[in-house]
Amino acid sequence: MANAYDILFTSVLSILGVFMFICLFRAVIGPSTADRVISINMIGGIVIMLIVLLSIMMNEGFLVDMAVIYALLSFLAVVILVRIYIVANQRRTKEEDKNA
Repeated sequence: MANAYDILFTSVLSILGVFMFICLFRAVIGPSTADRVISINMIGGIVIMLIVLLSIMMNEGFLVDMAVIYALLSFLAVVILVRIYIVANQRRTKEEDKNA
């Protein structure tokens, strides 16, 4: 039975890794800044899932604490990126209104 769980966890980790690379690809080629921010946020969520699955596989409780800390840092990073994007968009809009 333990072997079945190892196969299950390994396959889920592999699938999440593929999803993470797809999100990374989207972050690189995303046509807009919003697409890039969303894909970075999704990468953060996938990393959190990977850390939690590894903590279950390794029976290490401290990794869940690390996942919570990473979730907080990821959330703050996305909030800061969105704030920078909003300010830059407002400046661009003001400059376009002045030029028009």
